[in-house]
Amino acid sequence: MSQTITVEGMSCEHCEQTVEEALEGVEGVESVAVDREAARATVEGDAEARTLVAAVDEAGYDASA
Repeated sequence: MSQTITVEGMSCEHCEQTVEEALEGVEGVESVAVDREAARATVEGDAEARTLVAAVDEAGYDASA
């Protein structure tokens, strides 16, 4: 299943990498694609949206499903 979440606050490549790593650490995530210019992350897998949002928030960015 594919899910897209909005991620605010990314301003550089390092930010993208931080968000990607945070999402990859969530159980059930198979792959992640982060696009800072579009302010979103697309996640493949069966993780719940609220868990993905919490992981991004914990990494220091504002996320919403």
